[in-house]
Amino acid sequence: MTDKELIIQLRDELRQHNHNYYVLDMPSISDYDFDMKLKQLQALENQYPELHDSNSPTQRVGGAVTKNFQTVVHAQRMYSLDNSYSKADLLDWETRIKKIVDGPIRYTCELKYDGASISITYKDGVLFQALTRGDGTQGDDVTANVKTIKSVPLKLQGDFPNFFEIRGEIVLPFEGFNAMNEARVAAGEEPYKNPRNTASGSLKLQDSSEVARRPLDCLLYSIVGENTGILSQFNNLEKARSWGFKVPKEAKCVSSIDEVLEFITTWDQARHDLPYEIDGIVVKVNDLQQQAELGFTAKAPRWAMAYKFKAEQVSTLLNHISYQVGRTGALTPVANLEPVALAGTVVKRASLHNADQIEKLDVRIGDTVFVEKGGEIIPKIVGVDISKRLAKSTPTIYLSECPECQTPLTRKGGEAQHYCPNTMGCPPQIIGRIQHYISRKALDIEGLGGETVALLVNAGLIKDAADLYTLTIEDVLPLERMAQKSAENLVNGIEASKNISFERVLFGLGIRYVGETVAKTLAKHYKHVGALSEASLEDLEAVDEIGVKIAESVYAFFRDDNSIRLVSRLVSYGLQLELSEEALANQTTLLSGQRIVVSGVFETISRNELKALIEANGGKVVSSISAKTSYVVAGANMGPSKRQKAEQLNVPILTEQEFLDKV
Repeated sequence: MTDKELIIQLRDELRQHNHNYYVLDMPSISDYDFDMKLKQLQALENQYPELHDSNSPTQRVGGAVTKNFQTVVHAQRMYSLDNSYSKADLLDWETRIKKIVDGPIRYTCELKYDGASISITYKDGVLFQALTRGDGTQGDDVTANVKTIKSVPLKLQGDFPNFFEIRGEIVLPFEGFNAMNEARVAAGEEPYKNPRNTASGSLKLQDSSEVARRPLDCLLYSIVGENTGILSQFNNLEKARSWGFKVPKEAKCVSSIDEVLEFITTWDQARHDLPYEIDGIVVKVNDLQQQAELGFTAKAPRWAMAYKFKAEQVSTLLNHISYQVGRTGALTPVANLEPVALAGTVVKRASLHNADQIEKLDVRIGDTVFVEKGGEIIPKIVGVDISKRLAKSTPTIYLSECPECQTPLTRKGGEAQHYCPNTMGCPPQIIGRIQHYISRKALDIEGLGGETVALLVNAGLIKDAADLYTLTIEDVLPLERMAQKSAENLVNGIEASKNISFERVLFGLGIRYVGETVAKTLAKHYKHVGALSEASLEDLEAVDEIGVKIAESVYAFFRDDNSIRLVSRLVSYGLQLELSEEALANQTTLLSGQRIVVSGVFETISRNELKALIEANGGKVVSSISAKTSYVVAGANMGPSKRQKAEQLNVPILTEQEFLDKV
């Protein structure tokens, strides 16, 4: 067997194993054997770059970075659905559609997945493009991110049409969502609020390798296209499943609204047993010819109706209100409840958000309150049963002092939350800031977790991130559950963090509004923390992609005495608070002010290396071509639409070698 034949065979094998594991939930190979085959394929593809295939199983790990998501018009509009909440609504709908179509009507009932809508286009059985719903008329191109989702087939099997779209939902199963939140809490970060919003936000992450690390799933339900040979919605689902798509098998084809209601009743109870979130049932006229006759209103198809489950609500007793302090000093009131079963879990706490919400609902200790859980991790109080209010009840007076350090709270005009201004003396703020500093995307200190940070602070051993670098093995050994080896690992991990790059240290400082991307931008622009600290507001606002809020926050941070001391100490301990010599050596202003699009497959250097080269020389990599584009660097298989647009706008197109000759 030739190497080329082996590459093809390995790709086919791995695609099938992927399908068995992520779609059928029937793994046919061990994880180790799968990884070995994947590594073998990766090595062969590196050896033969001319055999590159963007839909190879090796491409699932991501790596493409999208700064701006290109907006693309949907070939066929993605409509929203009309909602119903009762049998009467469904009967009214049935009456309306029977006036338009003749003959018996059958219905397909499907679960209404609560995720992010997606439309994926396939050409000749290969994934071509993935678009978000957007406003229904146009959406964002998130192809690179969707390709990382294991249950989305990159190549199809069976008798598929040459060209079609398939629509569905990107969801985040509960198990993966909970694991993500556990990791965030351990790193001292805020947990994500709900699976739906997190799935939606994941699709717009700029780094596809970060998307690849998230346990997203894709559930499909609608094939759109000409000459598909499909006659009914239920057949639509069966066909999609046979081509390799993940189509849940809960859907059912029925003959009457009464059967529809039976399906709804069943899943209103059983939905809590599902691995992902649903918020209702979608009912569709099964016959596609009847669907065509019924057509669309301005907003929705006449042939479909979404039956929305009522958000689950229970009543219970509010025992007392506690207050949590975050690393920014923000105060969050929490209702502590008499335990009650809600949506498959026992609820003991519920969010009260802020003082305004407490006043609006007039929530009081001892009240019987209505608690709702509609997709939120922390349930919320939505009302009070006034009829059960105690005669001796008194209005809730919002806390005036920090519950942790007794400092008087402050509240800025226009902000909903109260804050504790005791930045340097309030324990949860101190712990939270250090937990952020050691988190995975910042210093990522091996051997040091969120719980250990709390132990160190409470023991009086550290008060800020700089204090970490003064710790000895003897200091930490007395801590709870700390043995000799773990103490050594902790101290060694702290020492090793001195090699972490400038932008990650800058992110770890926890400056408000300075996330990973902003930290990279500032590090690259100023090159040294000294230059950044001396920058004026006007200078900061002039930096590309730095807005007024960010500029004001950075400016204020470097004029705060505590921040100045912290940064000065970190510099003295040898932290990387300037770009490395290697990074500086590779930086020029040769391409300053130029906006460059990279498209196609390259031979001499990789796509990511090419982008890094552009940025190192002061240029900006953009994803879409416009009149502002300086030029396109085109490799093999450049997208025909990009080439056409560049030619229309007279944007120069350079070959890989022509660009390399420039730099």
